[in-house]
Amino acid sequence: MTVYIRDALRTPRGKARPDGGLAQHMPQDLVAALIDALEDRAPGARATDSLMLGCVGQVGAQGGNIAVVSKLAAGLPDGAAAQTINAYCASGLVAVGQAAALIESGTIDTALAGGVEMMSHVGFMADKAAFYTDRNLPRAAQFIPVAVAADRLATREGIDRAAMDRAAEISQARALAAEADPALTKSRIVVGDLSREENPRAGMTLDRLAALPAAFADLATAYTDVLGDEAITYTHSIAHAPPMCDGAGLAALTRDPAGARARIIAYAEVGGDASASLTAGFAAMDRVLGRASLTLADIDRIEFMEAFAVVIAKFLRDRDVDPARVNISGGHLAKGHPMGATGAILLSTLLDTLDAAEGRYGMVVVTGASGVGAAMIVERCA
Repeated sequence: MTVYIRDALRTPRGKARPDGGLAQHMPQDLVAALIDALEDRAPGARATDSLMLGCVGQVGAQGGNIAVVSKLAAGLPDGAAAQTINAYCASGLVAVGQAAALIESGTIDTALAGGVEMMSHVGFMADKAAFYTDRNLPRAAQFIPVAVAADRLATREGIDRAAMDRAAEISQARALAAEADPALTKSRIVVGDLSREENPRAGMTLDRLAALPAAFADLATAYTDVLGDEAITYTHSIAHAPPMCDGAGLAALTRDPAGARARIIAYAEVGGDASASLTAGFAAMDRVLGRASLTLADIDRIEFMEAFAVVIAKFLRDRDVDPARVNISGGHLAKGHPMGATGAILLSTLLDTLDAAEGRYGMVVVTGASGVGAAMIVERCA
């Protein structure tokens, strides 16, 4: 693949509550602010052929095709297409990947692609889909909340609480440290009064993390008929789950290399075992590395989505990767997970970390419920 990223920006992530730092805004306001900022940094970005946005909760404030609503709010050209994608937690990266594929195919020349999610306006599972409770599906296809799937994965994989505590501690410490490093936040814009990540918490030591109770056993009781007789040890606490939050990310894509920050060299979107959940990102990562003819040792910076602590702990345990190259400015466990925006936010974060390291290759890996995963490799333009 030869598609270029002129720039990729993100908002801070605000707490998903009425007094959160972004809650007074509408989703389209965040997208419009990113488009204005992209135009300032990459003149001509507004004259795009397409706006493609990931968004999971497509109801209420995010209903009515939020990409079209955002296009109108941002004053994009009438001729620009607008499309909203729901690929669960992979939506933001899928939007970028599919927009890049359209450019690669010659269908369009430029695109703005990313995602937005404001969970202060539209809560988790607010669409009330029949799928969430449909017991007519085969058991292996029935929905399981991601938190429950995380505990089941930890049990199956033998990943203990201590490993997850370490993952959470590192995520928090790195997120707080990144706030003091302009190089790691150079592609994050200010929205209203919010100029920093709102969720990271100081003082999250191993002792404090170890003292937190497991949080999701009660949630599992409504899904006992789906889980069957499988024994699950519930170990994830609130600190091992990414906070719900508001946020958005957007990339300006083009076939023209002039002035670009990075080149997309490979993208993969993979389905996985719906009953396993949270594992398709690993398959997407393997596929995208194969397409790029690279190994993990070749990748200078990695943004690996901390869907839950078990996922990042499994990655670091099972793969031959240098932890100092992974999520160096902290991850979702500290900063939060605005579902449909996540992949685009991680892509923007990746470009900052790659620039700071003067590295060559960077990779984003995202994973979600019911067998959803995607990954992308970029090459930094000198």
